[in-house]
Amino acid sequence: MGNRTHTEVSVARQSPQRPDADEPELDETDASAAADEVEVDRPAADRTLWDEVRIDPVEIALPAGTGFTLRAYRTARELTPTDVAERDEDDPFLARRQVVETEEDEEVVILDEEFAALSAEKDDEDEEKDSGARRRGKTADADADADAEESEDDEDEDDAGDEEVPVFLSHKGRLLLFKTPESLVTFIRSGAPNDLSQLDSWNELSERLEPADIAPLDEDTYELDLVVENLRGGHDAWDPALLIEAGEIARDLSYALRLPAVLDMLSAGSSLDDLDEALRASVNGGIGGFLGRRRLKKIGAQTASLGWRTIVGKISAVVDWRD
Repeated sequence: MGNRTHTEVSVARQSPQRPDADEPELDETDASAAADEVEVDRPAADRTLWDEVRIDPVEIALPAGTGFTLRAYRTARELTPTDVAERDEDDPFLARRQVVETEEDEEVVILDEEFAALSAEKDDEDEEKDSGARRRGKTADADADADAEESEDDEDEDDAGDEEVPVFLSHKGRLLLFKTPESLVTFIRSGAPNDLSQLDSWNELSERLEPADIAPLDEDTYELDLVVENLRGGHDAWDPALLIEAGEIARDLSYALRLPAVLDMLSAGSSLDDLDEALRASVNGGIGGFLGRRRLKKIGAQTASLGWRTIVGKISAVVDWRD
């Protein structure tokens, strides 16, 4: 990955001093060995707190900037999904409607396709209720089949409830991104409502967290701002690590923030999922890597870049930037 989202640490160098007569000068080899020793002795960021609370700091770069947030994984049955009602009301694409005048000068409201589909589904449900009496003559065998299907559905729901799913520091369907570790810690300590506060380890985190703890691992650092430009560069310029990690965070965000359009674009069998699978295969050695690279050649760079531009745009639209 690139370095634009990582905090660069510059080490000030002191001007060389003349050594005392009694002190031997260090030659270049000794100086290099001393520098290596300093590098080895530098302590890594303490991960004890994050391991105990099972929450991780995450850094995400978007076209509008880079910010810090938090992410956790829990079973679906442990979580209450984020409430997107208010967000969707403010979304001009979801709430858009066209008002036309009829010949009788009556206003007719035409809902967008999503609302129209929901209305049609509701009408189908009402019609099914009205015709319920005509279906009361089911045989015992049919009832038994229905019970069996219901039992299978219950088992599927139980399995889904046990699956670990992502949850972010978000509120009412919007991802909270903070430009500095200090502002993130201040928010957490404030007790402001958010979707992570439902976790049993949240209070412990809010009591112990310090700005120095906000040090995301490399695998928790994502550069969505570079994806579209990288894809536009053509097959030879594609960065597998950048694009694979972008797919991972986009899937997590679209699930946690309830963005069905993004989930659909990245779902199994989609063109962007084919791109992801080919990239993963290409980084492997042997025949699998060879076949993966061949598959990549068949994927249109323009189509991939346009698809990812849409994804990045939809994610950016639900970000709540905090200073």
